[in-house]
Amino acid sequence: MRALTWQGHGKVKVLDVPEPTLQAPTDAIIRVTSTAICGSDLHLYNVLAPYLSPGDVLGHEFMGIVEQVGTGIERLSVGDRVVVPFNISCGHCWMCDRGLFAQCETTQNVDQGKGASLFGYTSLYGSVPGGQAELVRVPHADFGAIRIEHDLPDERFLYLSDILPTAWQGVSYADVPEGGTLAVIGLGPVGQLAVRSALHRGVERVIGVDLVPERLALAADSGAEVVDATRVKDVAAHLHELTDGRGPDSVLDAVGMEAHGNPLAHTAIAAASRLPKVVAQKAVETAGIDRLAALHLAIAAVRRGGTLSISGVYGGQADPMPMMDLFDKGITVRMGQCHVRRWTDELYDLVSGAEDVLSLESLATHHLPLEDAAEGYAMFAAKRDGCIKVVLRP
Repeated sequence: MRALTWQGHGKVKVLDVPEPTLQAPTDAIIRVTSTAICGSDLHLYNVLAPYLSPGDVLGHEFMGIVEQVGTGIERLSVGDRVVVPFNISCGHCWMCDRGLFAQCETTQNVDQGKGASLFGYTSLYGSVPGGQAELVRVPHADFGAIRIEHDLPDERFLYLSDILPTAWQGVSYADVPEGGTLAVIGLGPVGQLAVRSALHRGVERVIGVDLVPERLALAADSGAEVVDATRVKDVAAHLHELTDGRGPDSVLDAVGMEAHGNPLAHTAIAAASRLPKVVAQKAVETAGIDRLAALHLAIAAVRRGGTLSISGVYGGQADPMPMMDLFDKGITVRMGQCHVRRWTDELYDLVSGAEDVLSLESLATHHLPLEDAAEGYAMFAAKRDGCIKVVLRP
C-alpha cells in the first residue's frame, strides 16, 4: 500500500509499505477515505525528529471504511464507516473509567514515562503506524472507532479524530464565566474551531490573536473580534485595554511549542534535533525548551483570578516559566492531551445535523491526493497559499 513516511529532518515521502495485518482480537483494519495534516504533525518535521526513524508512517487524523475485524470485535462490522480518535484507549481501565482516555493504562507508554499510545507519533507514544496511508490497523477498535450512520461528507466527521474535540476540551477547560470574555491565542485549525465552539456554546465575547491575515479573516467571519499581533506593539496590554483594563477572563493557548518569537530558542531547538539520535533524545529529555512566546502572552494577558487553558502541544523539560506571575495572579491552569472519546458522543450529535453549525466542511483550504502529501506538509509549514488546513485523499 501507499503511505506517507518520515525520512529525515524536514523530509517526508509517500512510499510503498507493507499492508497492516490484524495483530490482536480487538484490532480492525480501516481503509482510509480521508486523512488530514495536523499542526502536531509539523512537530515531527524538527522538534521530535530524534524520536522517529526513516520509514515511520505518519498521521493521526483519519477516517474510513472497516475492511477487517478481529475475533474480539463485537460492535463493528466490515463495511462500517468510522472516524478514529488520535489517542488509542481501551475504554475499560482505571483511567478510561474516569474519562481520562489520553492516559489509558492499557496503551500507556510506561517505558517512556508517557501516556496513551498515539497514531503516527514517535517512539515516545508507541511508534504506532499512522493514518496518512491507504490502510491502518486500529487497536481497541470496538471502543475507539466511532461509527458514522449519516450520509454526509467526510469533513463533517474527520475532525472528530482530533482538532474538534481538542478545541472543545480547550473551551471547556477555559471555564469562561457567564458574560465573560475568552481570548484564543493562535488561529490555526484548533484555534478556529475553538472560536466557533465557544461562540456556539454561548460565550459572549471571543477575541482571536494571530499573525496571519487569512487566519484573522476567517476567525472574524466566524464572529470573533481579532487582534493582528504584527500591528500591536504589546498584545497583552492591548487585550487588557479591550477588557476594562483587567484582561480576558479566560485565555486559550492554541499554539504550542513552535510559536513565533524567540529566535535563540528556535536555533537551539533546531540544533538539538539534528544531533545524533541518542544525544538528541538526551538533550530534549533533560534540557529541551520550547518557544514560549504564545504561552507567556497568555499568562500576561489573562485577568487576575482567570483561567488559562492550554491546547497547544509543549514538549520542553526546562521551559522558563513566570512562576511569580502565575502565583501572584492566582491563575487556574488546565492543560493536556485531549481525551477525545470523552467528547465525541456530544460532538457527533452536533456535527451530524442537517446544518453544518461549525462550518466544518469549509475549514480545509486545500484538498490533495495522498501522493502530494509532501507538498502539503511544506505548504502548511510555511503557511503558503493561504493554507489553513490540508485534507488528503488516499
